[in-house]
This record gives sequence, structure tokens and C-alpha cells, in this order.
Amino acid sequence: MERDQLADFLRRRRESIRPAEVGITDGPRRRTAGLRREEVAMLAGMSVDYVVRLEQGRSSQPSTQLLGALARALRLSDDERDHLFHLAGHRPPPAEGVARLARAGLIRMLDLLGDTPALVLSDLGEILAQNRTALLLTGDLTDISGDRRYVVYRWFTDPAARAVCPPEEQENHGRRLVADLRAAVGRRSGDAAVAGLVERLQAASADFRQLWTEHEVAVRRTDRKTFLHPKVGRLTMDCETLVTPDQGQQLLVLTPADAEARERLDLLRVLGVQEFPTGPTGPPVR
Repeated sequence: MERDQLADFLRRRRESIRPAEVGITDGPRRRTAGLRREEVAMLAGMSVDYVVRLEQGRSSQPSTQLLGALARALRLSDDERDHLFHLAGHRPPPAEGVARLARAGLIRMLDLLGDTPALVLSDLGEILAQNRTALLLTGDLTDISGDRRYVVYRWFTDPAARAVCPPEEQENHGRRLVADLRAAVGRRSGDAAVAGLVERLQAASADFRQLWTEHEVAVRRTDRKTFLHPKVGRLTMDCETLVTPDQGQQLLVLTPADAEARERLDLLRVLGVQEFPTGPTGPPVR
């Protein structure tokens, strides 16, 4: 770990970012160049003290999870992200496979979308990043480990994941998740990680086994789904999925399907993140 180089890199990247790039109002009295340490800590979900120690070269070696959070907060490019991992003494995440970070360009699009809920997903349904409005709608879905980080795995193994979807929509939603996974398996033929996920799902869920045998294939680009939110109730949202050229990551944008959903989403923004009991289950987002 190269503490001094790491400290210098983080400090310079923080100072180079304009607050507006990450959705922070740049007031007339602002004197700090770029972001404040407190703002980086908020965006990365870590303590201000730890950010200070990192920038002063006094920290312990950060974990790969913390480095990923910093890369998202500082809007690092893929090359900058890899450099960050090297300075911290870690191997960068692979360019392909399931252990990826959200691309910098997609993170910037999340910021630009502002009050519109949006998420970045891997092609297997891992939630890689969310903007604040998506966090209010679904809870924090980015800090889940193991197979539960896959939306399809939670859907077929955790009853709580299905309970937040109206009963009349659950069968169709599960079928679409399986068809989307089948398409990903076809694109990534021979990938041991994908094959292993399918094998574990077949062992864990009879419902999944049944749907998998039907061999339905469909990449979902547009959809309409209903969220049963614990604070504001039922929200019907239109879902638009934008896919990167290599189909490795997706930007999912959620817009209210009717006036009632729009009003409830506005109320949710007013209630704020402290009103939402965040957790690893969350409503379905694909």
C-alpha cells in the first residue's frame, strides 16, 4: 500500500470535482475547491474521520468495498479506479465477470437524472449504484454479498423480496427474471460464475427449476411494475433499461406511470431517506 500516493490521489480527485457534478448545490459562500471531505464521506457512505485519515496517509488499508464506494463517490474513470486499487495494495476488479463496479459514465447519468429514480445493474442483476431517489424507493441494494446480491436469487429464495410486489404480478415478474437470466447465460456461454449461479438457484428453488426448463429468453428493455412502499403505499412505475454496448451493465430509469404514483414519489422525496427502513431485501427493480 502506497499511503502517501494514495492520499495525494484522493485529495486531488476530490478537489477536481465540481459539486454540481454530484448533485450538490454550489452556494456563493463556498470556499473549498471541489468537494468537501464531509461530502465525499456522505457520497461514499463512510465516516468523515476515515476520509481525513486516508487523505493524510494515516489510515489502515481500505477494503475493496470501501475503494469501490470511493470510486463511485469521486466519479473515477475505469483507469482511475484501477489506479486507486493499485495504490491501496489491491488487485483491481476484473473488467469482465460479476465483480465489477458501475462505470463512471453511468454514475454521471445517475447524477443528471436527479429526482428520477435510477440504478446501475450488472447483466446478472447486481445493483452496482443507485441515485438518492432510487434509494428512497427501494432501500440500499448495493451492499449485499454472496448470491443474495443478485435480484433473481433474492426473488426465488427470500419470501420478503416477493412480498413487496403485488400478488397478481409476482408470477409474471419471476418469469421475466428467469428469461432475462437465460439471455445472460447465452451471452456469457462458458462463464463458470454464471453457470454456478444457475446451478445454485436450481438447488434452492423448485419454482426456478420449473421456469428454467421452459427455456424462455427475453432481454427486458421496457416494463411496468408496481412497488408496495412501506411509507407511501402503491407506486406504479414505467421502467426503461439502457444497455452499454457490450451489454455488461444497464441503466434502469423509473418514471411514474400515472398522477397518483407521481404524487407519492414527491411525498417520498419529502419524507427523506431517514424515513425508509433500508435493508437488503427491497422491492424488485428489474
